[in-house]
Amino acid sequence: MKVKIESSKIIKPFYEDYIIPPSTRTYIPLSVFDKVTYEAQIAIIYAYRPPTPPNAAIQLGLQKALAIYREWAGRLGKDEHDNPVILLNDEGVRFVEALADSTLDKAMPFKPSASLLNLHPSLNNVVELVQVQVTRFTCGSLVVGFTAHHTVADGHSTSNFLVAWGQACRGLGINPLPLHDRTIFNPRSPPLIEYEHKGTEFMSKSVKKENSLSESTYHVTEDIVVHKVHFTVEFLAKLKAKASSMNNNNNKPYSTFESLVAHLWRAITKARGLSGFETTHIRISVNGRMRLNPRVPNEYFGNLVLWAFPTSKVKDLLREPLPYATKLIHDAVAKVNNNYFRSFIDFANHKEEDLIPTADMSKHILCPNLEVDSWLRFPFYDLDFGTGCPYMFMPSYFPTEGMMFLLPSFIGDGSIDAFIPLFQDNLPTFKKICYSLDLLENY
Repeated sequence: MKVKIESSKIIKPFYEDYIIPPSTRTYIPLSVFDKVTYEAQIAIIYAYRPPTPPNAAIQLGLQKALAIYREWAGRLGKDEHDNPVILLNDEGVRFVEALADSTLDKAMPFKPSASLLNLHPSLNNVVELVQVQVTRFTCGSLVVGFTAHHTVADGHSTSNFLVAWGQACRGLGINPLPLHDRTIFNPRSPPLIEYEHKGTEFMSKSVKKENSLSESTYHVTEDIVVHKVHFTVEFLAKLKAKASSMNNNNNKPYSTFESLVAHLWRAITKARGLSGFETTHIRISVNGRMRLNPRVPNEYFGNLVLWAFPTSKVKDLLREPLPYATKLIHDAVAKVNNNYFRSFIDFANHKEEDLIPTADMSKHILCPNLEVDSWLRFPFYDLDFGTGCPYMFMPSYFPTEGMMFLLPSFIGDGSIDAFIPLFQDNLPTFKKICYSLDLLENY
C-alpha cells in the first residue's frame, strides 16, 4: 500500500454567522491532572466503506467542532508566571488529504505494523494539538487518521470530541456541550495527603535518568512486535467465570475487563520468562469523573485520570490460580477512590520541584511491568460523518513493549481485540498460552 499526500494545510475554527468570534488572547491553565499525564501525541485510525462524504464536508464539520472545543485549535504555552497553559489562539489544526494506490480490501485487515504510520500525520515535533489525515482508496473507501495531544484531554474527552465532530458534519447541534473549567480541582486547606504519590504518579528526575540508562542497554526497539489477539465472547465468558470462581465479593463476579487483564498479565509474564523473585505491576487508568465526590460531569473536557498499580511477585502471579491476579486488579482499582483523588490534588499542589510525572511515552520497554489502555467503554465507533459509522477502528502502531490496548472488536458482538507489543523472542510462548485457561496453573 502506497499513500501519496495530495495536500496539507492548517484549518481554523469556523464561527457561524450568529456566533461572535471569541478573543484569541485568552488561555486555560492546565490542571494537576493535565500536568501528570502523558506529554505526547496519540494516534487512532478509522476505516469507512463507501459511500463516504467529501473531504470538504469532513473539514467543515471539524472546523465547526473546533469552535466549541477551542482547546484543540490552540497551542501549548506558558502564562506570564511561566505556568503551563493552553493558549486559545485559534492557530488551528493540520488537515491532510491523501490517496492510496489500492482498494481497502487489499490493505485489510490492517496489521499493527509501521505501515499504519502512513495513514496519519507524524507524531514527532508537532505544534498542532490535533491532526487529521483523510486517505481515499481506489474503491471509494475512506481511512481517517486522527492524532491528538494527551496533555489537552484524556480518552474520555477525546471520544466526546470525535462524536461532536460527527454531529457537526451531519448538521446537528453539538450535544452534550463540553465543560471547559479546569480550575475546579482545588487543594484542601490544610492539605490531607493520605497516600504515597511519590513513586506512583511522580518520580524524581534522577530516577528517570537511571531508568533511561537501563533501557538503553536492554533491547533495541526493532526486536518488538505488536501482536493482535482476538478474544471471542465465548472465551471471555469462560475466563470471567474462572476468574470469579473464588470471589467472596458478595458473590458478585469480576468484570470482563478485570478477568481479561489478569489473564494477559499472567500470560505475558510467563512469556517473558522472568525470574520468580522479580516484581511486576500493571498500570491501569482510572477515570475520576465517577469517583470524585461530588461527581464531575461526564462532559468535563480535559484529563481526569489517575492509575491503579496492582503488583505481585512473578512466582505468586504464576503459581496462584487466575482469581488471585483478578483480585489484585480489582482491589487496586477500588483503592483509587475519592479520598485518593483528593490526596493527589493536595500533593500535586505542594510537590517538590524535583518531581516529574511517571507517565512517560518515551519509554519503549516496560518489562517486567505492563500498562493497559482500555478503550472498551469509549464511543469511538460513534464517529458518523453523515454516511454511517466506521467499519473499523484501531490504535496506530505503538511498539512499546508491554503497553497493551484493549478495544471492542469491529465485529460488534462483544468480542475484544487486544494489541500486545512483545519482544520477538517472547511471542511464540505467548501465542501458545494466550487462549489457554489451564496451562499457567501448571507453572
